[in-house]
Amino acid sequence: MSGRRLPVYLALDTSGSMRGEPIQAVNVGLQALLASLRQNPFALESASLCIVTFDAEVRQVLPLTPVEQLVLPEIVCPDSGPTFLGAALHAICDMVERDIRKSCAEHKGDWRPLLFVMTDGKPSDTYDYQQAVLRVGQADFATVVACAAGPKSDPAPLRLLTDRVLSLDTLDSSGFSSFFQWVSSAVGAGSASVGTSGPRELPPPPPEVQVVL
Repeated sequence: MSGRRLPVYLALDTSGSMRGEPIQAVNVGLQALLASLRQNPFALESASLCIVTFDAEVRQVLPLTPVEQLVLPEIVCPDSGPTFLGAALHAICDMVERDIRKSCAEHKGDWRPLLFVMTDGKPSDTYDYQQAVLRVGQADFATVVACAAGPKSDPAPLRLLTDRVLSLDTLDSSGFSSFFQWVSSAVGAGSASVGTSGPRELPPPPPEVQVVL
């Protein structure tokens, strides 16, 4: 093991509208993600996962943890609540500044991190979100992918964050499992292009997941 990690940050919407079947579907999807990562030798050796949830509060429900040691937490939702995506992105940028090991003469640092954002609405903290978009742009992520999930999601604000915006029509477990399986293959694909400085090539998403143009 080289000790170089591929840090993967997941920001998951847990606002009130995700309560019930949608959040159960997210938990099923995360299990599928972990199972898939564990079958990928590169991911098993180097990927580390961090999960942040956001509603009225931002919570780091899983600190950056190597895939081989990972135990998934149960993701839960409040009864109601806004979508503080801006605050979540600020928190992740803080974590990246704190967590990511830089290269130095003695050792190589971590690979450039990946960021995946999933929301079923749009940011409630508009000003914070605009500021956070700027920070994410300066944070040297290898890839930023945003997923607008369900019929009430709005891809437009996500286009400010990244040109890689996906949409899911449904908030059910097959949709989320497809999305998270794709996240896994995107992490796995990182093995081939992990040293490159440009934007990472990503595998094509499955049919349930549309690319927003």
